[in-house]
Amino acid sequence: MEESSKSLPTSHLLGSVPAVISEEKNASNYEVPEANMQIFPPNRRGERGRGYQTLGSPTEGFEQQPANGWKGVFNISSYIQYFDVDTDIVLNRLMSSFYPIGGDFSRKIDANPDLYGLIWISTTLVFVLAAFGNCATYLMQKHSDSSTSWSFDVSYMNVAGGSVYGYVIVVPLAFYFLLHYLGSNPSLVRFWCLWGYSLFVFVVASFLLLIPVELLRWIIIILAGSSSACFVALNLRSYIEGSDLSLMVVAAFFLQMALAIFIKVWFFP
Repeated sequence: MEESSKSLPTSHLLGSVPAVISEEKNASNYEVPEANMQIFPPNRRGERGRGYQTLGSPTEGFEQQPANGWKGVFNISSYIQYFDVDTDIVLNRLMSSFYPIGGDFSRKIDANPDLYGLIWISTTLVFVLAAFGNCATYLMQKHSDSSTSWSFDVSYMNVAGGSVYGYVIVVPLAFYFLLHYLGSNPSLVRFWCLWGYSLFVFVVASFLLLIPVELLRWIIIILAGSSSACFVALNLRSYIEGSDLSLMVVAAFFLQMALAIFIKVWFFP
């Protein structure tokens, strides 16, 4: 019995799985074909040679083409770079507007001028002038005669919006075309950035102009206007070095002073 049991083939014994082992060997030698994903749409009529495209070779139609010439003016992606600033950069430029003697603001914005400050500061100044102008009028009337009636003047908002937006857009644009005509090589975006940050001092001065003392108000607005005018003039000078255009610097200085006087006379009478 023992000899007959030894002579039995081992492949029929319990637990012997030679077929599975051979299949595993065959599976280990099996090579998975390389996947080649495709994207839609398929070939359309009239578009020869395109058909299904693979992900590794996109067609030229899906590539982002840079906007050149006047086409970039109507392309929103052309303006993204002028709003690519963080809080630290904006705060640094705002602080530079309070120190006009240094004249290094043009150097700070030379590599990355922004339009964020122009829009944000101008809009803030419009609402501040409209709101604080009415408050200052109320305080002056109550200070002189408390029995007089007072009503909110909505026209302050229209005048503030028209004057601030018009000034900060038209004046740099006029300087740009004039300097370009005289042979200089200015940058319109840098001019808008410069004039935009020059208005921030008037935002701060508007809080102080709420004080119902006329002499103090004139001192505050003259100081604010002088600071803003020096800021524009000294930084504008760096763009016209080497040319006899000092008259442009003087004109920019007096335009800023004229804006300061207009703010005082119209909104804080």
